[in-house]
Amino acid sequence: MAKKQNLKRLSSLAVLVIAAACLMPGCRLKPKAIDVSPPQAQMIPKALTAHGHERIDNYYWLNERENPAVLEYLEAENAYLDAMMKHTERLQKKIYREIVKRIPQEDVSVPYTWNGYEYFTRYEKGKDYPLYFRRPAGSEEKESLLLDVNEWAEGHAYCHITGLNISENNRYLSFGLDTVSRRKYILYFKDLKTGHILAEQIPNTTGYAVWADDNQTVFYVTKDSTLRPHKIVRHHLGSDPSQDIEIYHESDNTFTTHMTKSKSGRYLFIRSNSTLSTETRFLPADDPEGRFRIFQPRKRNLEYHVAHHGDWFYILTNDEAENFKLMKTPVTGTVMRHWQEVIPTSEDLLMEDIEIFKDYLAVQEKHKGLDRIRIRHLSSGEEHYLAFDEEAYTARISVNREFDTDDLRFVYSSLTTPSTTYDYRMTNRDRTLLKQDEVKGFDSSRYRTERLMAPSRDGVQIPVSLVYRRGLVKDGSRPLLLYGYGSYGASMSPYFQSAILSLLDRGFIYAIAHIRGGQELGRTWYEHGKLLRKKNTFTDFIDCAEYLIQENYTSPERLCCRGGSAGGLLIGAVINMRPDLFKAAIAGVPFVDVVTTMLDESIPLTTGEYDEWGNPNIKKHYEYMLSYSPYDNVIAQNYPAILVTTGFHDSQVQYFEPAKWVAKLRALKTDSNPLLFQIQMTAGHGGASGRFERYRRTALEYAFLLDQVQN
Repeated sequence: MAKKQNLKRLSSLAVLVIAAACLMPGCRLKPKAIDVSPPQAQMIPKALTAHGHERIDNYYWLNERENPAVLEYLEAENAYLDAMMKHTERLQKKIYREIVKRIPQEDVSVPYTWNGYEYFTRYEKGKDYPLYFRRPAGSEEKESLLLDVNEWAEGHAYCHITGLNISENNRYLSFGLDTVSRRKYILYFKDLKTGHILAEQIPNTTGYAVWADDNQTVFYVTKDSTLRPHKIVRHHLGSDPSQDIEIYHESDNTFTTHMTKSKSGRYLFIRSNSTLSTETRFLPADDPEGRFRIFQPRKRNLEYHVAHHGDWFYILTNDEAENFKLMKTPVTGTVMRHWQEVIPTSEDLLMEDIEIFKDYLAVQEKHKGLDRIRIRHLSSGEEHYLAFDEEAYTARISVNREFDTDDLRFVYSSLTTPSTTYDYRMTNRDRTLLKQDEVKGFDSSRYRTERLMAPSRDGVQIPVSLVYRRGLVKDGSRPLLLYGYGSYGASMSPYFQSAILSLLDRGFIYAIAHIRGGQELGRTWYEHGKLLRKKNTFTDFIDCAEYLIQENYTSPERLCCRGGSAGGLLIGAVINMRPDLFKAAIAGVPFVDVVTTMLDESIPLTTGEYDEWGNPNIKKHYEYMLSYSPYDNVIAQNYPAILVTTGFHDSQVQYFEPAKWVAKLRALKTDSNPLLFQIQMTAGHGGASGRFERYRRTALEYAFLLDQVQN
């Protein structure tokens, strides 16, 4: 029955699309004038019970990936979106051309040096994917091609290559290939001397391999049925992968495991981590068949990250240090009783990462919501900070593969400054500009950035970063796009996005709400936006929106919001709570069916995220999650115009979460505002592959927003 209904609806939509295509060029077709009904997914009630509480899920069946009725429903949603957005096609094409025109067709990255070679990436005109090169450092010798991703992409709707890594003798290259967008990579090896791809191909990996010093042994990571990285495996070049030896199995399904090599090249590390705990194992890189030793056994709420330097290991840890501190320990004594303090913890700054050199240490920090880079001389302890001038900016340590150097590579950006790469001489503090990304037609003097502090309902001040065209009159008439994320401790730093210029030049203000659940203001900022405090994330976003309205930057009739993945959860929760605040909302790959997903241990990411969202097998967690889960809290009320996007092969948030959410919204919402759903059938969590193809969705989103604020 459902199949026949969907086929009938799809046929009527096909007629509509043909009719719309016959309109004279330049005609503006208003969605409200279209005589078409949106797809209605069949209701098949399924009872879900936990803790004696029963929920009825009418759209649970949409998780049947291979069911023809599911595929036809998704195709009908795509056809409906095409029909409803037909009148914006010219605008979409114009925006897409604008975005692409700003990006140089030919571009070369700043080379970085490692082990006697300079490595760089090149984009060539007419090609969507990068080419990877190297040349001997300091030589005039012609570069050699390592990999042309365009060749690997031929015949595939999606292509992503990751994990390029070179053996110590510079002869072999390992890399991972995914042509499905499920983040299950086939591991390949290339002999750079002969140019041949080796015979062995290893499926179901993370795409990254680590080389031992013998240049023949590699370690790689495989995934289980939930896509959790769970096993470390040893492979010898030229051997049958079916005979590879399992070195480590992470049996705790709340942990994932990964493999790395110290920057010094001396040690191999196996790192197991959950949201709140870490455990590291280590082995000398010249002893690939040796036994890995535990650095420090795992403890709940203990996180630590290890770097090697000479006779010492340096450890960034949160042991009795909420915002982390830096310790060191002799390589002969790694457990905590041997650790010695190097840099103490601080209440007002968060230590995020370290980059270690022969004579210096660089520390990536967050201070009052802004990035800082601290430089410390290892032997003297003398310290200083890099200086940055703008009101809101991003400054991040970049690729620094060389150990014996005094130069730190970092990247600076802001909402009005394109990504700029520098080398910083740590000895004399000279800063050398290496490259600023070219943005064709961009003049920074036309734009202004601000940083505000919005008061929350419980008294904390929430940073908000804004950018807009100069000449702003704060009379509430400007459209504004408010972006947020607020999960996993991920800080949304204000960096340059050339695509957003297409909104700014049409009068939009773009704002980022640095809400709790991120880590912009330290670890406490994160802790107060997860688990049983998760609702702070949503109310912070609402409070930021209300503050921007109060300060006359915009009005509810002109305010739009956007978030993706966990940020899609944010958008779903917020428009349930305060739909009156927003004219339009965009939710990309949204995590909206929180309770059902977190009760299903077969779904990727579930067990590893109990410490982020809670474990609904525990009643108080179940009840709290149920109180905000966007899918479970859809009610009969007016909603803003909504655009939802997903990828059918999404490995992080399964396509059926937004599909179910859209179906339930269609059935219950009481307004006539558009509800549109795009499903990229050949893409995953990150959308389409290719350098420019991803911007077609961006153009769709911007056209949707402009159409709504102009109506």
